[in-house]
Amino acid sequence: MPAIASGVRQNGAEFYWHLGDFRAIYTFDEDIVPPASLGLPPKPMAVSTYLSSAWPDFIAHQMNSFGNLPVFLAIGNHETFLPATRDAWLLEFADWLETPVIRAQRLKDNPQDHELHTYYHWVNRNIDFITLDNASPDQIDDAQMTWLRATLQRDESSPEIRSIVLGMHAALPGSVGHVHSMSDWAQGDKTGRQVYEMLWHAHNSAHKQVYILASHSHFLMENVFETADWKGKVLPGWIVGTAGAVRYRLPAETGPAQHAQTDVYGFLVGTVAPDGAISFVFQKLTLEDLISANAGRYPQPLVRWCFDENKQLQPLR
Repeated sequence: MPAIASGVRQNGAEFYWHLGDFRAIYTFDEDIVPPASLGLPPKPMAVSTYLSSAWPDFIAHQMNSFGNLPVFLAIGNHETFLPATRDAWLLEFADWLETPVIRAQRLKDNPQDHELHTYYHWVNRNIDFITLDNASPDQIDDAQMTWLRATLQRDESSPEIRSIVLGMHAALPGSVGHVHSMSDWAQGDKTGRQVYEMLWHAHNSAHKQVYILASHSHFLMENVFETADWKGKVLPGWIVGTAGAVRYRLPAETGPAQHAQTDVYGFLVGTVAPDGAISFVFQKLTLEDLISANAGRYPQPLVRWCFDENKQLQPLR
């Protein structure tokens, strides 16, 4: 993440959007407790100590790397692994969920809404950026669907809104591979398809440009909705899970159109044209980028392990 922060700033980005999974929670992260195979001095740690320090460590060593650059956060499934909860996540990251931009937009939509939410949106240069919460099997629930429907209806009727970018953790149903998406649970498959149809309506009937981003699968993939499920209704979609989590094998259904890569780190850069069209380009990080950003804070064998060995060889199921 520090290497990503450095690259994002060098690209002159206006903000960074993190789509979830801040820490493993179900096990020790390797930068906190290095793999025993490296033979580095051990770092004994109690589970309770890890759980109480994981999110503060994320803030100190990852979020703070961005300096004063705005960072928008989405909740991932690892943020809901017990003992982590949504309520605890809202409290821990309230400073990023109650920024003046987010608060002003929420009160503009509903002057009576003074609560923090795991879903929100903000408008920048005629583009509506929408963050969803689909981090667990109870989502998307009725309250979030009602909010999203109202948000998209306002976008459709607004001449100022030219484009809609939807960011969430798990990909909407019907994406390439299906596995590790909202297709994995009944509520997610049902509501996720409803969300896709609403986005298609905004594009096809209201002539808005629509883009869909996710991160739950830890690889890079473009054109993820070029599938039989959405034939004739294909919207541009990306999966970008390349910010440090264990990297996955590509689904067997992956084709040339997906321009897919795994065992890579990097970030997606969006460039907006005057008409609101957005072009997305993946910026790949090198080992040298990681070493430079590390600046000696961690042993170099650990940095090399992260670059070369942080992968899961078994296919997703």
